[in-house]
Amino acid sequence: MDLEKWIDKIVEYGSEYGLKVIGAIAIWIIGSWIIKKIMKGIGFAMNRRHYDESLQKFLKNLISWLLKVLLVIAILGNLGVETTSFAAILAAAGLAIGMALQGSLANFAGGVLIMIFKPIKIGDLIEAQGELGHVKEIEIFTTKLVTPQNKLVIIPNGALSNGNITNYSAEGVLKVFHTIGVSYDADIKQTKEVLMNVLTSQEKVLSDPAPMVEVSALGESSVDFAVRPACKVEDYWDVYFDTLEKAKIALDAAGIEIPYPHSVEIQREG
Repeated sequence: MDLEKWIDKIVEYGSEYGLKVIGAIAIWIIGSWIIKKIMKGIGFAMNRRHYDESLQKFLKNLISWLLKVLLVIAILGNLGVETTSFAAILAAAGLAIGMALQGSLANFAGGVLIMIFKPIKIGDLIEAQGELGHVKEIEIFTTKLVTPQNKLVIIPNGALSNGNITNYSAEGVLKVFHTIGVSYDADIKQTKEVLMNVLTSQEKVLSDPAPMVEVSALGESSVDFAVRPACKVEDYWDVYFDTLEKAKIALDAAGIEIPYPHSVEIQREG
């Protein structure tokens, strides 16, 4: 008798929910196929617009998960589950998570802005948040820099996108700024020629924009010259150090004195 009751209940539930389960399976299969097609179309559109690769990956993952959540809600609704309550629970959970992760959301928004507007790109030499270095990675929440000392610096994207960024690589050319002082006894025209020859003899110094040597100040013990060679970004440090070394050698060879601090010792007789 009990067996017959169980069989009757199975038949009853099967007839009541069987079609719903089959319908849910059908919705999952068809919905998954539609989501796949949508994601393929989104990926194609992003490639045509040349979206950043890391931004593409993140946005596609985000859209895919949102579509899958909607698909699950549709399946639950087909099975008779109250989806309005389920959606309310999801909204409340989302609000709570959002409040708990305000800093992370700001970093996420900053990362998206950086990837869309591209103030920097991988390989650029930048200065931001008090740090100088080459951009190694731009992630959703952080940006990684490698400093000249080969240190890895991780900057939150929220602070990076809201602060000042100096991009030394954006224009492709940098100017090296040196101030070189010589004695007041030195001939200004000769000194300018010597320093200009130092610049024009270097292969990595560009002719356009042209290098510059001009008197910049009359100091207490020296006539100061502004020495301004231009170079490619990747050649900056080579030109920086070579200019100083070769200027000293050339000025010595020309008999032009570079002043240095003197001290006077006074002795009392007694």
